[in-house]
Amino acid sequence: MKRHALTKAITLATLLSAASLGAVAADIPLSAVVEADQISTKVVSVDAASRQVVLEGPEGRQVHVQLTEKAKNLDNLKVGDQVDVKVTHAVAAYLDTDVDKGLPGTIERTGEVRAAPGSANPGGEAYRQVQVQLKITHIDLKKNQVTLENPAGQSKTLDIERPEVQAKLKDLKVGQSVNVVYTDILTVTSKRGS
Repeated sequence: MKRHALTKAITLATLLSAASLGAVAADIPLSAVVEADQISTKVVSVDAASRQVVLEGPEGRQVHVQLTEKAKNLDNLKVGDQVDVKVTHAVAAYLDTDVDKGLPGTIERTGEVRAAPGSANPGGEAYRQVQVQLKITHIDLKKNQVTLENPAGQSKTLDIERPEVQAKLKDLKVGQSVNVVYTDILTVTSKRGS
């Protein structure tokens, strides 16, 4: 699978998880947000033996990066090469309409894809996805508040400000779950400097 396709697939899965599950399990989408930041840097120095690279950002600030043994093709990275780093962060939340489905919990998934075999340019993509199940323990319709319990047993009361979500509060029940899926994707690409 190409790295770009992986980014799209994971982000799409995060955003559509509520919608696709909604048809099967009567889940109600609550929110979905995607943010992305990208920076282009230039390689200032490479020490392949110690797996250290110094990158310079657009404002001239230098950052020392210690790479792990998972970084491949490091010998092909040269001073002057351009390294682009993109971070995508997505959060999707949906209500599971089943009551007393279970205790709050957490599931974590990680993965990585490196540059295609035979590619001279170092690069790759890694993701981390965490799904947290929160349990509704109290609903205050007059104050538009919902109290949720996390997997550690801690409670937090949320003020519901969005009118479309406030309208759904009357349909909530204590014991239902709110599932939140956090996804972070780091994409690193490199190309020869000019």
